[in-house]
Amino acid sequence: MRSDAASVDEYLDSLPPDRRKAISRVREAILGSLPDGYEEEMRWGMISYEVPLAIQPDTYNGKPLMYAALASQKRHMAVYLSGVYADAEAREGFEEAYRATGKRLDMGKSCVRFRRLEDLPIELIRDAIARYPVSEFVDLYHRGRRR
Repeated sequence: MRSDAASVDEYLDSLPPDRRKAISRVREAILGSLPDGYEEEMRWGMISYEVPLAIQPDTYNGKPLMYAALASQKRHMAVYLSGVYADAEAREGFEEAYRATGKRLDMGKSCVRFRRLEDLPIELIRDAIARYPVSEFVDLYHRGRRR
């Protein structure tokens, strides 16, 4: 479900109470672990954590680089982790650590889908968010573009 909300507060207010609670808790975890320099915005109909164009203006689509995002979809909620997507070693480690929690991993290329907050290992999400300072994520982006 794509949202037309103009602000994070408007987005959260539009959610049903159970989804609002879950998304808010994951958002708190992300904000508490997010390295300095990233900005929280509403983009692509979801809460996005991005590298500002002032830091990295040369992007493939002219938009800020998305580092992470958080969304309430029709049948699930999702955390999008671009660092895990762009770094094979990080992805392998993330998947292994996720399985070690005993929780069921439902993951696309960058999105980790969950239906209830209890289904998501919050500490692992915090670790994935904290992994890349802005400069390292920008370097990872450029390495991926050269392939």
